Amino acid sequence: MEVICIENEAFYALIDQVVLRLQEVYGAKPDKWVDEREAMRLLNIKSKTTLQEYRDHGKIRFSQPRKRIILYDRDSIHAFLEANARETF
Repeated sequence: MEVICIENEAFYALIDQVVLRLQEVYGAKPDKWVDEREAMRLLNIKSKTTLQEYRDHGKIRFSQPRKRIILYDRDSIHAFLEANARETF
């Protein structure tokens, strides 16, 4: 039996790619609006304060349909990550 070890970040990136590929094949599209937990996972952050800071400074789009419910725009999160990506040497 062969065991393959990978870092958490690489594992979740792989899972995201698999999910995207399955969605392409079967035509399912991810929800445009995601909850706080999913937004934090996509941004790879652990702090709700950081998420609130991004929201307060207009770095990511959000919607607040009810007082205690805040949803985040998935496309805005991906755009934020792309805008902060650094090219390799």
